[in-house]
Amino acid sequence: MSDHLEALGRRLPQILDGLLITVELTIGGALLALVIAVALGLLARFENILVRGFARVVIEFFRGTSLVVQLFFLFFVLPLPPFYIEIEPVAVGIIGLGLNYGAYAAEVVRGSIDSVPRGQWEATIALSMSRAQRMWRVIFPQAWALMIPSLNNLLIQLLKGTAVVFTITIVDMTAVFNKLRVETDVFFSYSIALVIYFVLAYALSTLMGLLERRATAKLGRRTKLQTVPEVEGAAA
Repeated sequence: MSDHLEALGRRLPQILDGLLITVELTIGGALLALVIAVALGLLARFENILVRGFARVVIEFFRGTSLVVQLFFLFFVLPLPPFYIEIEPVAVGIIGLGLNYGAYAAEVVRGSIDSVPRGQWEATIALSMSRAQRMWRVIFPQAWALMIPSLNNLLIQLLKGTAVVFTITIVDMTAVFNKLRVETDVFFSYSIALVIYFVLAYALSTLMGLLERRATAKLGRRTKLQTVPEVEGAAA
């Protein structure tokens, strides 16, 4: 055991660097995924069939293909002709995670907006609000409170999804513990990795819980809102 602890001490600076990369990937990927989710979720509700069809194609494409393959395409294929687009590995990880999980979250956004009671829509029309005013001042705040629990689940899945980015040369936390495994053993190294991932996931869940309570309180509701069904099968 002393040898294992000594090896852990030697790897500690690399573990901290890997932890920082994992946090960067999680935060960056989550922010990009949120932007993509809101954009695609709103476009998927358009009456125009071309706009709605475009959103559906993008959503189904990124939901229907593997995150690993998407990362490989961004990292290995884009620099080749005819694209000639080179992206830094960390940026590739953020873009890949954002696109993949943003497609799943888009369905949460669309479903949450559709779940807002019809009376709320009718009230905004009666008040002669514009389409934009109806969405951002009345409908979306209510939908936001509805979608947070499901977005929380996707955020945790995104955190766990960062473990696959080491396949494109990013030395994240998982890559460091793979090296520690060689110096110690499988149980010791991966047990520590599990604990760290659990702590990160618990911190994110706590933060999202606070965000949900704040969003619900702003609506002036004392009863728990009905949540949108969780989107299953987020990629890995």
